[in-house]
Amino acid sequence: EIQRCNPTNRIQSSRRLTSLATTGDSDTLFPMAPRFHRIVRKTRRDEFEVSPWIKYLIFGFNILFWILGLMITAIGIYAWIEKDTFDNFGRLTMGGTLLLDPALFFVLVGVFMCFIGFAGCIGSLRENTCLLLFFSFSLAVIFFSQLAFGTMVFIYREKVKREGEKQLMIMIQSYRDDPDLNNMIDWIQRNWLHCCGVNHYRNWESNIYFNCSSKAVGSIEACSVPASCCRTEYFHNNKHCGYGTLEPLAGTHMIYTEGCLPKASQWFERHVVSVTIIIVIFAVLQIVNICFAQNLRNDILVQKAKWTWHTHPLKNYHRY
Repeated sequence: EIQRCNPTNRIQSSRRLTSLATTGDSDTLFPMAPRFHRIVRKTRRDEFEVSPWIKYLIFGFNILFWILGLMITAIGIYAWIEKDTFDNFGRLTMGGTLLLDPALFFVLVGVFMCFIGFAGCIGSLRENTCLLLFFSFSLAVIFFSQLAFGTMVFIYREKVKREGEKQLMIMIQSYRDDPDLNNMIDWIQRNWLHCCGVNHYRNWESNIYFNCSSKAVGSIEACSVPASCCRTEYFHNNKHCGYGTLEPLAGTHMIYTEGCLPKASQWFERHVVSVTIIIVIFAVLQIVNICFAQNLRNDILVQKAKWTWHTHPLKNYHRY
């Protein structure tokens, strides 16, 4: 009777009922009534949980990584086509030199980089948590594999040195069989380490084309070493300066006589600081990308958890 006579009290009572319904406190509103369940719908709001800086930083880094992987893959495939590797695939596998093929190394590294770059690009751009998880997991596997490899090399350095020497001798024996291997060995001997052979220039006797026994078949390179063994001052004037240097009494003043393995050890000792800095920078980049990818993934999951729930006061209810 008082509320009917007083419009102000009636309005306040209506507002109080609306407030209770909005807060969903059905026990306060209906103390003796059964429980009610709201029919709801969810909509995504608030995009501020996902940092655009991290998102596009990961995307930009991986798009470059992706393009670099495509380029490396294309170079490896082009090198295989140029030297007819696809037609001579059986010869390479039977000879045991397939894993020493630089073109194959380029193809494998390029394809792996493409997969990693694809996962990072699409995962960050589309906010795909599965691809981001694959990206961070792959980088973590690479990082710990490198760490384990470096530790094993340090612990078993003598065994690794012997195995490396064995592989280098196989590369010398296959020098004329693979153009890419040929060019790589020439670059190491002529341009990088200024060396000849593995431990000594006479290691080239293990190659059938440079061995002195090939004189019987009329080889002009018998008892010789490759032109990349020639010293720079003699190579420009005489590209045959390595001919006959494997003869017992031949002069060796025009070629490098020290092997590439000891020269490589000397080079690393002189540049140990630079090599260490590069390794540390590369490791830090991997760790930063793993952290960024995980941070972005967590932000996406938090944003999904912040989906808001909307309902109309005193409506969209039904009994259990």
